[in-house]
Amino acid sequence: MTNGIDDDTATPDRRVVTAIVKIAAAAQKCCVRFVPDSIDHRLLRLVQEDASRTLRELGEQVGLSPSAVQRRLRGYRAAGVIAREVAVLDPTVLGATTLAVVLVTLDRESAQHHAEFRSRMRAEPRVQQCYDVAGPWDYVVVLVAESLTECRVLSDRLFLNDENVRRYDTLPVLDPIKTGLAVPPPEP
Repeated sequence: MTNGIDDDTATPDRRVVTAIVKIAAAAQKCCVRFVPDSIDHRLLRLVQEDASRTLRELGEQVGLSPSAVQRRLRGYRAAGVIAREVAVLDPTVLGATTLAVVLVTLDRESAQHHAEFRSRMRAEPRVQQCYDVAGPWDYVVVLVAESLTECRVLSDRLFLNDENVRRYDTLPVLDPIKTGLAVPPPEP
């Protein structure tokens, strides 16, 4: 193995140092709060807008060298600040032109019933987002479909045919004013 800990050729001192570094990194990730500076703010905003920008482009925008940008991005990933990097597809180009927000109340509130509902929502490709919320509704679900008719069929399949759904209201989206998942970092 090349990590130094399990490598038979590594000296005991090297293995101890490597183990300490790994433990420190794990402690940093789970126990120390990430405190961004002004460059982190700008860099994280740019990466959330378009993660395909090159290190050079990012560096020019924030005043860092490409290698310094790369170190920061690596640090964000190690600290869990960047959870994952995904491609954002335009649903209208793919034919999915209907969005709907569905408010759901379950009939039975056991942990098992909630787990089953969540599992079904995670498994359904047309469920874009699902939130467990406080208040009169148990869940807010965002559906994406090709048409209003398909949205209704999907809602019926997911909610009307579920014996544990007490009530659901499907609200077709007329015009998405703002979409996105950008998270503003805390101020320094």
